[in-house]
Parts: sequence; C-alpha cells; structure tokens
Amino acid sequence: MKLARPDIRHPRIVLAGSAGDDAGLIPALRKRGLHARWMSWDDPDTLGADLVILRATADYRDRLDEFLAWTRSVRNLLNPPDVVAWNVDRRYLRDLERAGVPTLPSVPALQRAGPPAGQMALVFLSGMQSHAFATAGEPPVEPDFELWDLGHAAVRAAADHVGIRPGELVYARADVTGGPQARLFGLDMIAPSLGWLRLDPTTRELQQRRFALAVESACERLGLGPFSQPFPR
Repeated sequence: MKLARPDIRHPRIVLAGSAGDDAGLIPALRKRGLHARWMSWDDPDTLGADLVILRATADYRDRLDEFLAWTRSVRNLLNPPDVVAWNVDRRYLRDLERAGVPTLPSVPALQRAGPPAGQMALVFLSGMQSHAFATAGEPPVEPDFELWDLGHAAVRAAADHVGIRPGELVYARADVTGGPQARLFGLDMIAPSLGWLRLDPTTRELQQRRFALAVESACERLGLGPFSQPFPR
C-alpha cells in the first residue's frame, strides 16, 4: 500500500453520491495512494475538489438544468461534462445508430426504458472490458464475444462523438440484448450501477483495483498526480 506523504499535496477527490454498492472504491483508491470521500453532487464543497467522480446521483434528472450547470462548475469531472450532456438524453442512441452500432428503438427523450429480461450489462473501465452481469435479477451469464464486440463498438462510437479517446472514459456500462442479433439498448456513462455486488469477492477486489488504476491514470492525464504538486513552502 502506498502511504500519503504529509509534505506533498495529494489531489482532493470526491465520489459524488453515497457508498452503497460502491463501498469498496475508497479502500481501492487508498491502496493506490489516492484519498477520496463521499459527498452529494449538490454539496457546495464539491467545487473545492480537484477531481469529482460521478457515482450514485439518482436525483439529477429531477434537477437537470442545475445538475448540468454543476458538471461544468467543478474543476475536473469524470466522466467529462461533454460526455454527461450528450449521454443524459436518450437521443444519444440515434447518434450511436448513425455510427453503425446496432441498437434497439429508442424511447422518448429523458425517459429510461426498463431492460429486456435476461439481458446483460457490460462494464468498461478506461475503455477496456472489465466485467458483466445479468440485468433484471437473472442468473449470471458469461457474455460471448459478439456481445463484448458490440459493447466495445458503442464505447468507441461514444468517445468519437464527444471527441475523446475511449481510455478517457473512466467507466461505461453498455446494456445489450443477445439472441440471433445483438443489440444495444442503453449506454450509461453518467453514474451507472457497476454491479460490484454481483461479483464474487476476489473478482470484485480485482476489478475495483482496475477502477482505481483508471482514476490514477486520469489524475496523471489531468496533471493531478499525487506527487506532482508539493505544498507551498
């Protein structure tokens, strides 16, 4: 484990939401020498953070204009504000369809359709496949290559649309339906459930470590490396 040095300024990281299923993220970050705390997205103290990572923000749709304004007020947001603004509207599925990603018919803007029973959520960290879990309480199913390829295509198309590299998406969740023809019916890059508690403890620890590595990489990309900014003398 890396230990925080008192003479070095470490980035002030906020996880926007509450622990819940994500309770293991703070210990995983701490093992990488990154210290974070939970805070509601509308807490004024988030504006003083060096980095804010969106997690459980269930109420943002009821205060959408306020939420979108807030995303552009914090210093550094993961995923970035342009990603959030595009992904918040279900019309993003039309953009993905135009980019060649097979999708199910979209629903009216700002409404979330329930996932088709028995389908899969594919989780990507830094643009790379991480793990999968069945939606709607279905038993675990291992997705085949076709489903993962569909998820990768959706993540790449989304990144291209907003002008970033896939690796800059700290997380993304692609909801897909299999069968004779795989289809995407949702891509959540705002604050999706990542299904940690659906994983066995060993796999969960490994994949949460990958989440922490993704955050560490983002810190370096943003010039927020934990040893990059010493306190003023």
